[in-house]
Amino acid sequence: MNLPRLRVSGSVVRRWLSPGIGLKRWLVVVFVGEAFLALAGALLLRQVYRDYEVAGPLQGLVYVLTLQFLSYWIRGVVVAVAGLGLFLYGLWRAVRVLMGPFLTSESDQPLVEVIYQKRFLARGPKIVVVGGGTGLSTLLRGIKEHTSNITAVVTVADDGGSSGRLREELGIPAVGDIRNCIAALADSEPLMAQLLQYRFPGDAEASLGGHTVGNLLLAAMTSVQGDDFEEGVRQMNRVLAVRGQVVPATGTAVTLHARLLDGSEVEGQSEIAKSTQIDKVWLSPGDVTAGDDAKRAIEEADLVVIGPGSLYTSIMPSLLLPDLLESIRNSGAVKLYVCNVATQQGETQSYDLADHVAAIEKHTGSGWIDVVLANNRFNARRAGGYAARTVRLRWPPGSGSRDDITPRLVLDDVVDHDNAHHHDSAKLAVAVIRTYERESFGRRRPRVAKTA
Repeated sequence: MNLPRLRVSGSVVRRWLSPGIGLKRWLVVVFVGEAFLALAGALLLRQVYRDYEVAGPLQGLVYVLTLQFLSYWIRGVVVAVAGLGLFLYGLWRAVRVLMGPFLTSESDQPLVEVIYQKRFLARGPKIVVVGGGTGLSTLLRGIKEHTSNITAVVTVADDGGSSGRLREELGIPAVGDIRNCIAALADSEPLMAQLLQYRFPGDAEASLGGHTVGNLLLAAMTSVQGDDFEEGVRQMNRVLAVRGQVVPATGTAVTLHARLLDGSEVEGQSEIAKSTQIDKVWLSPGDVTAGDDAKRAIEEADLVVIGPGSLYTSIMPSLLLPDLLESIRNSGAVKLYVCNVATQQGETQSYDLADHVAAIEKHTGSGWIDVVLANNRFNARRAGGYAARTVRLRWPPGSGSRDDITPRLVLDDVVDHDNAHHHDSAKLAVAVIRTYERESFGRRRPRVAKTA
C-alpha cells in the first residue's frame, strides 16, 4: 500500500505539537528514557576504558569510535545530532507502520491530520442534533470538524420520492433524510455523498428509476438485520465510517398530519410542506415510541440542537414523539434552537423569528429551550425566482412571555453569502460551538438517574 508522503512544513510540525493529540507527554518520557540509557552507556564506556588497558590496533579503533580526536564539546554535539536524527526517523517510521491501516493511497491528508481527527475530535462535546432535511445535513457537515461525538436524531416521516416508494413497498420508515445525514458525516465525504446520493435514471414505473443508492443500501441493510430498522441504520453507520452516529427518531413508520386554520386537514409530509396557515400537526399512529439510541444519546448529551430545517415537516415530527420530547426536557444539556435563515413557500412563508419559536412552544410547551440562534446578516445573494424571504428578527415570541421562560436570543452571521436561503455550514458550526461554550461555562449539568 502506498502511503501518503510525509509533509515536513511549519504547519505540520505545529499540528504535531498542538494540544489534544496526546503526543508531547510521551515524547518527553521517551526522551528522558533515552537520556538515561545514553548516560548509562557513557558511564560504562568510561569505566571500561579506565579499568582495562587497551593496546595495539584495538586502541586505535576505540580512539576513533569514541571521537577522541575531537574536543569534548564537539564530540557532544556530534553524538547529540546523530542520536536525535536517528530517534526522529525511527519514531516517524514506527508511527507510519502503526497508522498504516488507517491511511489509503487516495488520502490527501498527512499522517498528523489523521491522528488529530481521531484524538482531538474524540474529546469534543457530546452534541445531539434533532431534525431532518437539508438544514440538518448542512449543520452536520460543519459540526463534524469540531467534534466526533455527534448524534443526528433524524425524522422518518417523509412520504415522497424514493423514500415514499420504499416505505409503501417494504413497510420501512422513510430513509431519505437518514441517507443525507450519513453522507454528511462520512469521513470520505464528498466522494461518499456522490455515491449515496446517486439517483438511478428513469421514472417511478421502472424498477430502479428514481431510487438513490443510499436509500437502497439502507433498505437492504434493514432486511439483512431481520427487518430491524434501527439495527440496519446502526450497521450502516459502522460500514460507512460515519464520524459520530445517525439514528432514526423512531423505528416505526409514521405519518404526519396537519390541521389548517380553516379547519381542513392535510395528510403526509409532502402535502403539508405545500400548505399554508398551519394550525396544528400530529403523528399517527399515536402510540409510537422513540428509538432507544436517540433517547440514550440525548440523556448523555452536553448540547441538544433543534434544527435547522423545515419547521413543521422536518423538526416537528421528532418533537411530537412524547418520550423523545421528555428526554430532551429532562436532559441537563444546553438546548439550542437554530432558526432558518429564510422562510419556506407553504408552511412558513410569512413567519418571522418569533413565529417559529411560538409554533414549537405551542406543540411542545414553553420553558425548555435555553437559547435561540438566528441570522443577522441580510445582504447575502438571493437565488433568482425563489419567493421566500429572509426571516425577520421579531422578538420575543408571544405577548405575555415571562422573562424566566423566554429563551436567550443570540444573533450571528450564519448565512451562506452566495445563497440567502441556506446556512453556511462552517459559520453555523462555529456559532453553535461558541454559543455552547458560553452557555455551559460554569454550568453543572445534572445527570439523569437511570432506573434499573
